[in-house]
Amino acid sequence: MTEDTETIAVANVSEGPGGDGDCEPGAEVELPVVDILTGRGFITGKSGSGKSNTASVMIENLLSKNFPVLIVDTDGEYYGLKEQFELLHAGADEECDIVVSPEHAEKLANLALEGNVPIILDVSGYLDEDEAQRLLTEVAKNLFAKEKKLKKPFLMLVEECHEYIPEGGGMTEAGKMLIKIGKRGRKHGLGIVGISQRPADVKKDFITQCDWLVWHRLTWNNDTKVVGRILGSEYADAIEEMGDGEAFLVTDWSASLRRVQFHKKQTFDAGATPGLEDFERPDLKSVDGDLVSELRDISDENERRESEIADLKQELERKESKIRQLERELEEAQDLSQMADQFAQAMFQTAESPYRGGEGRNLNRSDERQAALDQYDETGTSDAVPTDADGGTAADGAGGPTADAENDGDESAAEFDEEEVVTAAAAGAYPGLDVAGTDGFGAPATDIAPERAHEGTDALTGRADVVERLRGVVASLPSASRRMLAFYREIDACDPVDAHVAAGEVGDKQLAYSRNRPLRRAGFVEHVGRGRYAYALPGLVREEFADRLDDDELREVVSAVEAAFAPQVRLNEEPESGGVDADVEATDD
Repeated sequence: MTEDTETIAVANVSEGPGGDGDCEPGAEVELPVVDILTGRGFITGKSGSGKSNTASVMIENLLSKNFPVLIVDTDGEYYGLKEQFELLHAGADEECDIVVSPEHAEKLANLALEGNVPIILDVSGYLDEDEAQRLLTEVAKNLFAKEKKLKKPFLMLVEECHEYIPEGGGMTEAGKMLIKIGKRGRKHGLGIVGISQRPADVKKDFITQCDWLVWHRLTWNNDTKVVGRILGSEYADAIEEMGDGEAFLVTDWSASLRRVQFHKKQTFDAGATPGLEDFERPDLKSVDGDLVSELRDISDENERRESEIADLKQELERKESKIRQLERELEEAQDLSQMADQFAQAMFQTAESPYRGGEGRNLNRSDERQAALDQYDETGTSDAVPTDADGGTAADGAGGPTADAENDGDESAAEFDEEEVVTAAAAGAYPGLDVAGTDGFGAPATDIAPERAHEGTDALTGRADVVERLRGVVASLPSASRRMLAFYREIDACDPVDAHVAAGEVGDKQLAYSRNRPLRRAGFVEHVGRGRYAYALPGLVREEFADRLDDDELREVVSAVEAAFAPQVRLNEEPESGGVDADVEATDD
């Protein structure tokens, strides 16, 4: 008998209403193998009606004649076939012959079609539903692609097909591939059988294209309506009374509808409802070890690749962490460089201030600054930068920036024109600063103390110059450093990390000290031991004026500078601690 005429016996004609076959009850029902292998089938029935038994009976008959199949097992109930047949049980459980992933799809298709190996693709054990979907998609794609060349009769059976080809939409890639096989697989020799207990939930385009259908007992109204639309209303009533294993069999090749009783499967029923008796797993046949070895090689390669990917990810994370650290260091270096520029300008400006005997030149102007630098290059000294008895600059002795400032800095230095400052002060642009008709801090000229009256315009202008210069340095600080300075003003002394946190920043020690460094270099805070820093602006101002200011004058200058970082400060306001009075007391001691 050739393959085209070979048949398998799967059922007997049943008694009862329904069916238009010519055979007598009890007559054996045979199905043509080639039509089963290459056609499109659908088996349905409610739970316990016998649909999985029917599928197993057909598979047992095909395997006994050495026709391979691939079973997509969604509930892990087909491994019982291994009691009599050698099948490759592939899935995600340890009970499987081999654990597989989408990377095994091509090899599985090769074994099924070219190696003639029957396969149970058990997707019940995958915790990741997406992985199970990808595995089925890839296996179906490879079967379809290879069958276009091989054209070998082969059957793919899919349990719970409504999960892949639902009636209501939302079809996955796996479902689209199964529909493609249903529409175009027959011409390539690839057949498909869908099994479902809910025909109402299965895409009707699939059901209506099937060459053969098996309808077991159905009782839900929506399901019986499907039977009525496809078979006729009389069958919708009769199907509710069908016995276990009994079904209406509809086939295109015989153009008949028969009521039949399917045989019982011969292998272990792994899908049976558990009872109270002890469960005994039968002895199962093993497949060739070489087949499993080939698949295991793929698994080993996948594990090696995943390990390499994990190592590369760790290395990438380390490099990204290093890059972030370098970016922070670069940002800090740029901040310090900019701060150094501001300090250098402040130093030149201090040297040229009238109250220090300078000529009043504004070295923020590029032409005057360049002239001073040219003089220094030619002679090694500069009138613009007078030296004290110890050989240091006047700025050094005034608590101003030192050579260390070359390595520190922040935002781009702001340039201040003395004439503009005086003009702006006259217009009230700077709180507490005035030059026309006032004492330089907002008080009427008539209120100037007698001992201060002799200072004249040069002294007032010089005082405004110092205030504006120090305010410019404050303005050049990073915003976090300014907030830290405001915190230092309110307390006695603290750790830079505490000041950094109080400024609303994180408690990162390295970042806190980098933000504290510009304050220390500017002389706004000073180290008082054990990693603590104290507010030092009053002392800095006192040194700027060579201790020639009385307490009220000192307080006025300090308040004017503090307004640049603590806007709530009013003229003559006394800080809670560490302020002008504290400095005065320390000096008196």
